[in-house]
Amino acid sequence: MHKVEPTNSRRSQGLFVGLCTVDVIQLVDHVPGSNEKLTAREQVVAAGGPAANAAVTFSHLGGGARLLTGIGSHPLGAAAAADLRKLGVSVSDLAADSADPPAVSSILVTESSGDRAVASTNATGSRLTPPADLDALVAACDIVEFDGHHMELATTIAHAARAAGRRTVLDGGSWKAGTEELLASIDVAVCSDDFRPPGTHTPADVLRFLREHGVVWSAVSRGARPIEWVSPEGGGTVDVPAVRVADTLGAGDVLHGALTHHLAAQGDLTPYGFGEALRAAAAVAARACASFGTRAWMHGQ
Repeated sequence: MHKVEPTNSRRSQGLFVGLCTVDVIQLVDHVPGSNEKLTAREQVVAAGGPAANAAVTFSHLGGGARLLTGIGSHPLGAAAAADLRKLGVSVSDLAADSADPPAVSSILVTESSGDRAVASTNATGSRLTPPADLDALVAACDIVEFDGHHMELATTIAHAARAAGRRTVLDGGSWKAGTEELLASIDVAVCSDDFRPPGTHTPADVLRFLREHGVVWSAVSRGARPIEWVSPEGGGTVDVPAVRVADTLGAGDVLHGALTHHLAAQGDLTPYGFGEALRAAAAVAARACASFGTRAWMHGQ
């Protein structure tokens, strides 16, 4: 593990690499069936995507966050970028010359349970070239977080971050083509229960797979169930605080943004420090689940 000295002792700097979408979130009584129309109780329109939401969380917790992504000059993309900047996130748009609309996520949240249904194109068909100032971006940060989207870009930046001694964190939402190569430059991986590398069936299998691929600090989050984690010196579980769930959308993104913020301030990782960072991040993610949408939790609503 690389020892990370914060570039600014007063404010940790995080670089977030991955997806930015426009999220259209509707609160409904139930997910409509075929040919059914219904009126939503509430709606939120905001910039979204795992890396984007993690960057917003990092910024909200007091860090300096930069998002490296592809958005474009379409009016919907301009609105997403403006939303992120309003929340303190610096945006490096590698698709700035594209007039195509950004990925739009259509999300239905069931009021009674907080469960969500999501449809999105994500980063399908979008290939981003690393920026000319890649080395400067990496040098300016303490930690780099990846969501696994824009995989070629992520792998290039993760390699550069590893070479520069910057801590790298993976949000493993799902197994994607190219993930195995990315893992070679990842220090910390926290994966969802849907992250299933080839041949794995249980969280223990996933943690073993990650260790075999060089990731010695890892965890699997499973919603309201305890987070299972391992380190080079053993592991354990972290309980997730119980809350009345209003909306689970973005909870994993918030978890990773908060975890990245706590890890950015640590030097050499220890099992105790890793466990406590997961515990603190789980508390923030639980708070986010108690309100509708991906923003209200930041305002105490």
